[in-house]
Amino acid sequence: MSKSTSRSPFGWSNRGGNAVTVIEAPVARSYRRRATIAFWVILGVVGLLAATVASHYLHPIVGAVLGGVIGAACGAVAFALIVAWPVLRVFWHWLTEILLGLVAVYGWTWVMQSTPMWGSLLTVVLVVGLPAAIGPVRRRILALTWCLIVRHRLRMCFAAFIATNRSGSLPLILLARPTPAGERVWVWLRPGLSLRDLEQEGQVQKLAVACWANEVRVIRASRRYAALIRVDITRREPLAATIVSPLPDYVPTDVPANAPTSQGMPPVGLDLPDVPDEPVTTTADTPRPRMPRNNPTTTTSPTDGFDPSDYA
Repeated sequence: MSKSTSRSPFGWSNRGGNAVTVIEAPVARSYRRRATIAFWVILGVVGLLAATVASHYLHPIVGAVLGGVIGAACGAVAFALIVAWPVLRVFWHWLTEILLGLVAVYGWTWVMQSTPMWGSLLTVVLVVGLPAAIGPVRRRILALTWCLIVRHRLRMCFAAFIATNRSGSLPLILLARPTPAGERVWVWLRPGLSLRDLEQEGQVQKLAVACWANEVRVIRASRRYAALIRVDITRREPLAATIVSPLPDYVPTDVPANAPTSQGMPPVGLDLPDVPDEPVTTTADTPRPRMPRNNPTTTTSPTDGFDPSDYA
């Protein structure tokens, strides 16, 4: 809430002088500057091309005027789109929620006009109650809802405490889909921001806190484009849950007493009677077996290491 005496094109003011700013003033000035540059560039390029084409069919003066009008019209459209883009971007970020709200409002209105009251209530119970009662459908809807929430939370993180470029452009949140552990989001970084800025321990912990998650991991999602990264959000440990094995259900319970069984497991240790219990001690007179030399530079033969005197 900031006090201001001037009225901003993207804000509202009351009699007390307090203004609620929808778009920040530096961002609005930056987009107005871009819009002005785009207007003059489009006016010159499109107007010149349109005047050249129109001069072949009309008088050169009339063609030049017509080309200037066409160029000014195209430049005005581009100017309006660029100036209004900060507001249009907000609508784009909330497009899914807006569409769902429109479907809910107009769908309820259509049901009320087409059916009696009891039919409308029954339709609502079936549309809302059945997905809530069926476990897999309910969990799938909750997972998709978390994907929508995570997109807004990540966008808030980039705008709040993660560095952006000089113009204040935020990264593009491309796609979010549910995973067994949480959500996976693909993000396209703008110039001025790299993966190393997000891999810091403090930033990752802040992302986990902002997304209401247990852990957040940021990795590169493409070998070709360094700007494409992937954010894995972990909310639960699917491998830590207890899983009931169905194998005991396949074991028959009516096994006869004389049923053949396996011989059992082989013995783990060896108990050979020929092996003495006491360790064998060697003396100086005990002949030692000669082992062939393992020299890779020489070629060994079957007679290497054989001494005839050992058998004399």
